[in-house]
Amino acid sequence: MDLRIVEEPVDRVGEHAEIPISFRVDRVLVLSLVDSGLGGITMSETEVTTPWIKDYDSEKGEGPTRWLKRFDMSNWGSLVAYDAAHDAAHDAGHRVGGAVIAFRAPGVDMLEGRDDLGVLWDLRVRPECRSAGVGSALFRATEDWIRARGGRALKVETQNVNVAACRFYARMGCRLVAIDRRAYRGLPDETQLIWFKEIT
Repeated sequence: MDLRIVEEPVDRVGEHAEIPISFRVDRVLVLSLVDSGLGGITMSETEVTTPWIKDYDSEKGEGPTRWLKRFDMSNWGSLVAYDAAHDAAHDAGHRVGGAVIAFRAPGVDMLEGRDDLGVLWDLRVRPECRSAGVGSALFRATEDWIRARGGRALKVETQNVNVAACRFYARMGCRLVAIDRRAYRGLPDETQLIWFKEIT
């Protein structure tokens, strides 16, 4: 796919929200404590008995359009991936993916009060364009965006039910730095996974 990645104003997150973020959960990562955690944690992948559709936007009731009301997004970034070949043929912007980056934003706990850390807040790719390099291109563009503003690290959150995302972030050079089995009160079967990458 011939991609064109551009930065757009964050107040256009409504267009970002038009890209579905839902995915089918047919396997999960199972984390097990060894010797009550003293011996570390083992992780295995297992199929679920009854697959389901996970949709972060509808589940949390807090999709992209509500971020503007909840956070000061004046320092945030919004990167958009367009299919350049489609644009040339149809003379119109065909949005295939996007990344929203939290940066120097008071009230965002994941930023830890640091001004050199960016959080990949939301990464989404149209279902028909997944596994075509769009996510990788957006991730690299996110690194460049953070680096250009003096940032030195990137952080991202996912869950054990999103195995594809976990594999993706590991491939992109992130390392798993935190596991919280009790992060989501309404979703006791889901485990929060925090990934981190130094940007050089």
